[in-house]
Amino acid sequence: MGPVQIVATAVAAAITVVAVVLVVRTVRRMLSVVRLGQPDPTRVGDRALRFKTMLAETLGHTRMLRWTVVGAAHWFVMIAFIALSSLVLEAYFEVALPDHGLPLIGAWNVYGLVTEWIGVLGFVGILVLIGIRLRNLPSNPERRSRFTGSTMWQAYYVEYTILAVLLCGFFIRGFKAANDTLEWPVWAAPVSHGLGALLPASPAAVSLIAMVKIIVSMAWVIVIASNITMGVAWHRFLAFFNIYFKRTPGRPGSGLGGLRPMTSEGKPLDFEEADPEKDQFGVAQVEQFSWKGMLDFTTCTECGRCQSQCPAWNTGKPLSPKLLILNLRDHAYAKAPYLLGGGGKTLTGDEKATQEQLAKIDVLALAEAERPLIGGVDENGVIDPDVLWSCTTCGACVEQCPVDIEHVDHIVDMRRYQVLIESNFPTEAGVMLRNLENKGNPWGAAQSTRDDWAKGLGFEVPNVADGGDFEYLFWVGCAGAFEDRAKKTTRAVATLLNEAGVSFAILGQGETCTGDPARRIGNEFVFQMLAQQNVETLNDAGVKKIVATCPHCFNTLKNEYGQLGGDYEVIHHTQLLAQLVAAGKLTPVQPLDGSITYHDPCYLGRHNRVFAAPREVLGAVAAPADGLVEMDRFAERSFCCGAGGARMWMEERIGKRINVERVEEALSTGAKTVAVSCPFCLTMLGDGVTGKKSAGAAPDDVEVVDVASVLLRAVRS
Repeated sequence: MGPVQIVATAVAAAITVVAVVLVVRTVRRMLSVVRLGQPDPTRVGDRALRFKTMLAETLGHTRMLRWTVVGAAHWFVMIAFIALSSLVLEAYFEVALPDHGLPLIGAWNVYGLVTEWIGVLGFVGILVLIGIRLRNLPSNPERRSRFTGSTMWQAYYVEYTILAVLLCGFFIRGFKAANDTLEWPVWAAPVSHGLGALLPASPAAVSLIAMVKIIVSMAWVIVIASNITMGVAWHRFLAFFNIYFKRTPGRPGSGLGGLRPMTSEGKPLDFEEADPEKDQFGVAQVEQFSWKGMLDFTTCTECGRCQSQCPAWNTGKPLSPKLLILNLRDHAYAKAPYLLGGGGKTLTGDEKATQEQLAKIDVLALAEAERPLIGGVDENGVIDPDVLWSCTTCGACVEQCPVDIEHVDHIVDMRRYQVLIESNFPTEAGVMLRNLENKGNPWGAAQSTRDDWAKGLGFEVPNVADGGDFEYLFWVGCAGAFEDRAKKTTRAVATLLNEAGVSFAILGQGETCTGDPARRIGNEFVFQMLAQQNVETLNDAGVKKIVATCPHCFNTLKNEYGQLGGDYEVIHHTQLLAQLVAAGKLTPVQPLDGSITYHDPCYLGRHNRVFAAPREVLGAVAAPADGLVEMDRFAERSFCCGAGGARMWMEERIGKRINVERVEEALSTGAKTVAVSCPFCLTMLGDGVTGKKSAGAAPDDVEVVDVASVLLRAVRS
């Protein structure tokens, strides 16, 4: 071993020791912060399914590949990054012994061939990702992009580190080829041999470049170990765990599903036995999130996919799902020394730490501990109230997140505390909540009029109270019973079921709101009150199958009533209608005039993966020459109408109205009919089209109509 090799080996060893010590310390700190979160026993079951889901989403890149070019480039970079671990290990041998490589497998031609092409494709992939990041940078501060708010120096540092390490690897092999010591033939390492033909022979160069490669790699480790919140780097290690512990692992067709129930100390909260002094009502402090929430915050890679799909962010509102997670992450880690030092508040607001413990805690951590989780600029809050209440719970953020961060659950958990304990929520929503408590529906309509929609149909609509057998309980919903536009859908569905000979019945005045708007706004108490009443009614009636026209009712009945003892087979009306059309029980005889575009409701599409059924019905109705024309954003990327998350009953005062944005996208298709399958979407898009017509920005013959009404016209014609 010559002097160059001795010095290079010493430098590589020294920086490696520093890196290992720092990363061990940081990982221990990270684990201690994650453990500050509340218990969540629901994350440990279905191990085989969780492992399978984790492999599919990481090695298979099932989420990333929805963004085809980015996903493919990222996959090659990920594989290259994994391969770099063996190549960096190889560099330690090349520092001391430039004529040698990795022991045992290093001389195999297959090893040389595979790592050569992984390096080439990883190099191309990282250049593509750098180019995409540069192209998507906002040209001016006023323009929003998915990278707005991301810590750009960290992203560039990670990307250029990978680029540098890959280049070092090729130059090491190139100099080995120039020295005629490369272990593999030309066919196994064509790029390395080609580079070697351009380089001079130099044994010392191999050791020096191997040393540089180790320094660059270990410097990266030191930098991320010194920046515990550097998610753009740490997600490479944490994503596997965050995906493994996701709340709904890999069940086909499951979608995002229902909300998690309110919990205290990891157990579902029963309001009949709850005690505000002992039980946690939502989240008021960052440590009241579950440990999975803490892991979510730590794992965020700042890629901004959630931000790019968020309807609130895209219409000028302050909510960015990415920035919300990053703010919670930074707050959690800044507050952690206070919490780990014994600090914290009881549910009644008393300090847990002694004065002696507080004296030992860093002053910055103490200051962070005084910040309210929800508060405006004047209060120095972590999350602004306008951010919290801008969310429509559409789920676009969760759907697009490549590491399965659960933004919506965290937002609703914070809403729960604001509503139940602080009574702090948008004023106009209070009317809706009072109507739910007093009248059983958000509109405040008289319960005695709940089945008035059935008058004048020309046939008798069976009621469960009258006795008799039925296959489906037709869940009408509040909108379907009281809102004029939605009542047309209700009548259309009932008529179609009757004509198809489907056995069904309604609850009539025995039905009350499912509680969806109460739960989404954060009032778990009202939700449980309504849900328990409905579960008792449904169980007493012996209901097994339910068909619902409202995706919000559909989602709540299907995915959330099971939490309260109500397990039913729930189907959306478009699914049942598609089955009836396919079976020949409903036959469209008159094609619809003009083209159709379909708007996917969030709670039917993203939340429950029902994309095909409505399109099958519309496909059977559409004229062959016109057909179904998709909007730019459809299926899992569909843009929200703006009414979810109880936003239906809140004023939209900031930025552009979400429904207007969606209507403009629908009108751009040139379709004459905008088909929907949700009463909220019917209202929001209908209002948007009416506004555009009044402004002369939409043709007079454009209409917004439910899929069932479209089918009824075609069947009756």
